[in-house]
Amino acid sequence: MSSRGAGAILSTLALVCVAALPATGQSFRVQCPTSTLTHPVAASNNSEPVYNGPTVQSHGAGGYLTPSTNINGAIKCQQISGGDGYATMGDGTQTYLFSFGPLSGLADIASGLPGTQYPSGFNAVAPVTLVAGDPATTVGPAAGSPGTYNLGAFTYNGAVGLTPDLDGIASGACASPCLNGHVDPRPIMDVGVMNGNIPAPLMAIDEDDEYFLTLTNVGMIMRPDLFEQHTVHFHGYPNASSFYDGVPDASVAINIGGSFTYYYLAPDAGTYFYHCHITPPEHLQMGMVGQIYVRPRQNRVPTGADLFASLQKQQGDPRTACNTSDLVCSNPLPAVNTGAVGGGKYAYNDGDGTTAYDVEYPLQIHGFDPNFHFVGMTFNPEGFADMKDKYFLLNGRSYPDTVTPGPLETMSADGQVHFSQPLPSIINITAGQKALLRISDLDVTEYQTLASLGIPMKVIGYNAKLLRDQAGNNMYYTTNSITLAGGESLDVILDSTGVPSGTYYLYTPNLDHLSNDAENFGGLMTEVRVN
Repeated sequence: MSSRGAGAILSTLALVCVAALPATGQSFRVQCPTSTLTHPVAASNNSEPVYNGPTVQSHGAGGYLTPSTNINGAIKCQQISGGDGYATMGDGTQTYLFSFGPLSGLADIASGLPGTQYPSGFNAVAPVTLVAGDPATTVGPAAGSPGTYNLGAFTYNGAVGLTPDLDGIASGACASPCLNGHVDPRPIMDVGVMNGNIPAPLMAIDEDDEYFLTLTNVGMIMRPDLFEQHTVHFHGYPNASSFYDGVPDASVAINIGGSFTYYYLAPDAGTYFYHCHITPPEHLQMGMVGQIYVRPRQNRVPTGADLFASLQKQQGDPRTACNTSDLVCSNPLPAVNTGAVGGGKYAYNDGDGTTAYDVEYPLQIHGFDPNFHFVGMTFNPEGFADMKDKYFLLNGRSYPDTVTPGPLETMSADGQVHFSQPLPSIINITAGQKALLRISDLDVTEYQTLASLGIPMKVIGYNAKLLRDQAGNNMYYTTNSITLAGGESLDVILDSTGVPSGTYYLYTPNLDHLSNDAENFGGLMTEVRVN
């Protein structure tokens, strides 16, 4: 909870000292093991194996269940920061925010991709000195002059701050390069401070993956009076352990100057999202929200293999088996075997190929109340009861910024340019293709509606669950508009087959949401371009 009220001067002085701790007295660490009990062969954990059936486990040494046949999935890792920063709204206003920022997968995030990495990509030392600001678009001093931005010149996706453990090498405890989670706090602070992103760094994993997510709290530089802890809560995610759920009452919260690694074993495909669970109305409104999606096993079925038979095999996995008495079964067999075969990309394990798509676009709906953000920066009490959004955002941007390609930059209070809005919302489809829209709403105050003109939307999933009844009948529906409340997600397919080339619009029919604060035009709208 935020610390406010009497004694502000003494609190501020004390917290200025605390905010400086990460540079000297921090306890930063990262974790990305190359092998685990579930994925014991390090060389096999840097790619997704073909899915031929469920993993078979047996009791190994020490009595632990270890895989013996069909080891599925891989290991994935990601590091994010918890802090503050600025973003630019559609009318040019610079808005203060709390958010998560990227501390790994920097080059991929700058290109609009998830920042999630295999161990081989994550466990790598930066080839150049990382500079203040977002180095995903900075050529750094070793390769050019500071402040020079070139997306193609920066390719580093490893963990920021990861460095060899020289003490461990000197003592003989490990061999060079000895990348065992030891970090140098300087680049973490250089990169993470004032670098909050909206939306927060995109995450993507595959079913059966083991996912290690490290959250590093770098502090609120513009609010040194706040002892602000942060957590990561995967909203709606089927996580068996409350310890990693991010709700501080039942798990842990990360203090300024500390790191914590969350662990997840990816079970069910679908579109999820994550947010901080400390003072949720405040931290969600301020921007601590992001999207994660889980790809289905069906993507890894061999080309030409029967999808129905593959889904039948999945019933042998106790984590995802669909028994007749299971009312929350996530993947019932389809009522009709269509004879569909593998070799494509799918939103779910459908068994009939009906969720196939060619390109995918994550779309995060959000809204900002500019007054709430202003008082949040200026040490004033925040008006929770009066919260009213005036900026309506798709992937952190209002129209026309939603169709601006590449990351958007903002000059922040530290004098550095930060690319705090990395993800555009423009949807490009080649004629005849299908586009999967992973739509999530993380708005605090409003219901949001999106309408599609000219290209109908086929809704195939709701809250990360395939729309199918327990008898196997598909319950997809076609519509020209969808409505979401905060905390809901939908998976929608746009099929451009037979659609004339041109520009179409995905927008809200709520006219007061088609504006940037007091200005006309903008808001919750983007373009669908059929080429």
